[in-house]
Amino acid sequence: MRNILLASTLFLAAQTPFSAAMAQTPDPAVLTPERVFANPSLSGPVAKGVSLSPDGELVAFLRSREDDADVQDLWAAPTGEGEPFKLIDARALVPDAGELSEAEKARRERMRISARGVVEYSWDEQGRYILAPLEGDVFLAERAGGAVRRLTETEADEIDAKVSPEGNFVSWVRDQDLVVYDLANGRETEVTTDGDGLISWATAEFIAQEEMDRDTGYWWSPDERYIALQRTDESTVDIVPRLDITGGGATVVEQRYPRAGRPNAVVELYVHDRQSGRRTKVDLGENTDIYLARVNWSADGRTLYVQRQSRDQKTLDLLSVDPATGASKVIVTQRSDAWVPLSNDFKALENGDFIWSSEESGWKHLYLYARDGRRLRAITSGRYPVKSLNGVNQQTGDVFFTASMRDGREAPTEQQLFRTSLRRTMRPVAVTPEGGWWSASVNRTGTAFVGNYTDLDTPPQSGLYRADGTFIRWIEENRLDQNHPYYPYLSRRGQVTFGSMQSHGETLVWQMTTPPGFDPTKTYPVVMQVYGGPSGGGVKQGWQPASNQLLTEAGYIVFRLDNRGEGDRSAAFKQALYLKMGQPEIEDQVLAADYLRSLPFVDDDRIAMMGWSYGGFMSLRAITEPRMGLAAAAVGAPPTRWDLYDTHYTERFMSTPELNPEGYAASDAIPRLPNMTGRMLLMHGMADDNVILENSTRVIDAMEAASHPFELMLYPGQRHGVRGNERQLHQWRTYLDFFDRTIGSRSPAAQD
Repeated sequence: MRNILLASTLFLAAQTPFSAAMAQTPDPAVLTPERVFANPSLSGPVAKGVSLSPDGELVAFLRSREDDADVQDLWAAPTGEGEPFKLIDARALVPDAGELSEAEKARRERMRISARGVVEYSWDEQGRYILAPLEGDVFLAERAGGAVRRLTETEADEIDAKVSPEGNFVSWVRDQDLVVYDLANGRETEVTTDGDGLISWATAEFIAQEEMDRDTGYWWSPDERYIALQRTDESTVDIVPRLDITGGGATVVEQRYPRAGRPNAVVELYVHDRQSGRRTKVDLGENTDIYLARVNWSADGRTLYVQRQSRDQKTLDLLSVDPATGASKVIVTQRSDAWVPLSNDFKALENGDFIWSSEESGWKHLYLYARDGRRLRAITSGRYPVKSLNGVNQQTGDVFFTASMRDGREAPTEQQLFRTSLRRTMRPVAVTPEGGWWSASVNRTGTAFVGNYTDLDTPPQSGLYRADGTFIRWIEENRLDQNHPYYPYLSRRGQVTFGSMQSHGETLVWQMTTPPGFDPTKTYPVVMQVYGGPSGGGVKQGWQPASNQLLTEAGYIVFRLDNRGEGDRSAAFKQALYLKMGQPEIEDQVLAADYLRSLPFVDDDRIAMMGWSYGGFMSLRAITEPRMGLAAAAVGAPPTRWDLYDTHYTERFMSTPELNPEGYAASDAIPRLPNMTGRMLLMHGMADDNVILENSTRVIDAMEAASHPFELMLYPGQRHGVRGNERQLHQWRTYLDFFDRTIGSRSPAAQD
C-alpha cells in the first residue's frame, strides 16, 4: 500500500515580510473548487522527475502542459547558458492517445502514475540518448541535435523500456517476454519466448510493484554482456473475482491477488548471457516462498548482488552471485524481531566495496562493506534516520544523503541534503539550508545535484547546484509573483502552527491551519486529516495542495497529527503498530481529539475526520471509537479486514491470520459499526484492484442490515484513487457538501 495521501495539510500565512505584504492585497479572491480543479495547475510550472545527464551538461524533466495538466511533455535545459526547451511533445508525437493495455494500466496504478503523455524516461550511462515510453510505444531522443526516433509502433504495449548502459541497445517487455532492440541495425531479438498466461518474464510481480517499491523485473550488467531477469509463475496465487465497473458496464476480472496468509507467486531469477545466448538460473535457495527484493550489479559486472527477503520479512539476506554459473552465497544478513525494511540504498563502488543501510541501531544508517560482505565502518550514526542515499563522489569519498535532522537529532518536519565521508568519521555537513523540505538527485560523479525545494511559502522549485550547495541555475524557479496562477489567492491562506505531544515515550508532531479571518474568541469546527499508516509523514514544512485551502475557505480548522507508526522515524516509532494495526494509531488520534477540545476556539461537538486508503481505515475506526466523539467522517477506499489485503504489506505489520488471529479480529471494521458516533460518508473506486471494493461492500451490507443511515459515493472506472479534474471536482464538492451538513453551517450543532 504505497502511501496515497489525501491532501493533508494546509497553507501558511506566516508573518514573513512577503506573506504580510500579501495580506494587504485588497479584495482577495476566494478559492473555489472549480478553480482548484482547472488548468493551469495552481502549483505553477513544476518540474517532475528531474535528472542530470551523466556528463552533467544537460538536465531533463517532465512538465505538465498548460492546456492540460494531466498530460506531460519531456523538457531539457543546458546546465550552463541557454533556456529550457521541449524535447518530446507528447501531443505532437501521439495526437490521439489510445487505451492502454491492462498490464500497463496496472503497472501505472502500482507506480501511482495518473498522468498521460511522457510519464517516465531514462538516460543511457553515456548520456547520448534519452528513452521515453509514450502511450505504449517507445521513443528515443538523441542528445546531439535533439532528433526523436520512434522505435515501436505496435498494437501491444512496450512496458518498462530501458537504454542499455553503454547505449547500444534498447530493451522492453512485450506480451510478457523480454525484447532487445539493436540501435545499430534496428533489429529486435526476443530474449524469452514462452511468456504467456500465468508465466511472465522481466516484469515485477504485483507484490513487488505495489508493496516492495520495485517496478522492474530485469537488470543490465554495466558491460551489456548479461541481463538478469525474473520469471514469475502466478499459478499458485488465488483467483479473487472482482467486478471492474465502469459507466459503460461491468467486466468480471479473475484477478490473481495474494491475500495475507495465502500463496504468493513463485519468482525465479535468471541471467541471460548475450554472448553465448545461454540462460542460467540463479540459486536463490531451496525455499521458494521468499521475496526477490532487490537486484544490483557490481561496478565491474562480475558480481550480481541479490537481496532475498524471508516470507515473514524478519530476515533480509544479501547474496553474492556468479553470473556465469548462478552460484550464490550469503554475505550479509539483517534480522529483526518485527520486520526488516527494504530500501534503495545499496550502492556498488568502483573499487569493489559497497554501501548498504541498516536499522540495527534503532535508526536507519549507512554502512560501508567490502566485496565479501565484511563491514568496514559506519558512514552515518546518531538519533535520526537516513532517508535515502543520494550519491557518492568516489574520487573524494564524499557521500550524500537526505535526512530530517538538526544537530545530529531527528527533526521530522523538515528535510535536508547532507554530506559525509566514506573514508573517515565526520559530523555530517548540511549541503542545503535548514527549514523547508529538500529532495535531491545527485549526478553519477557526485559533483553536482538537482535540488528540489519547497516550504510553506514556496511552491516546488527545482535548481541546479554544485556539490557544496552553490546555486548554478534554475531549472524551474516557479516564482510566486503576479504571474503565478496561485497569486490571487495568497492573502486568504490560513495561519499554520506546528506542535508536538507525547505518547508512550514518543514525540508526535502536529500541524494546525486556521481559516482566513480567524478570531480566537469564536469557536470553529475542525476537520482532522489523517493517513496514519506506515509511510512518510504528512506533517512537514512544504507547499501544500490547493485543494486543502477549500476546507479553510469553508470555515474549518484543519488539523493533522502523525501518529505512531507513520513516517520515516525510528524503528521503535514505526514498530509500535506491529501485530495491532489500528490500535496505537487510534490511541494517538484520541490524544489529538482531546487536545483539540482543550482549545477555547474549537467547537467540541463539531469535529470530523477524513482520509483515503489507510487514512480511510483510520477514519472508519475513528468514527466508531467513542473516545474520539466525532460528528462525521469521510472514509475513502478503506481496508476493512486485513485478511482481504495482500501478503507483503499486511504480513509485514500483522504476521499471518493464522499466527495473529487476535490482531486481525481487533482490526475488523464490522464489529465496531454499532459504536458509530456520527455520520459517515463512504467513498470507493469501483475498479479498485488494490483495496478491492469488497472492503466497502461488506460495510454497506452491515450498515443496511442494521438499518443504520450513511452516505455513499462510488466512482465507476476508478481504481485506488480518483483521477482527473472533473472527477476530483465532483469528489471535493461531495466532501464540502457533506461537511457543511454535518459540522458546518448547515449542521444541527451550528443551529444550536
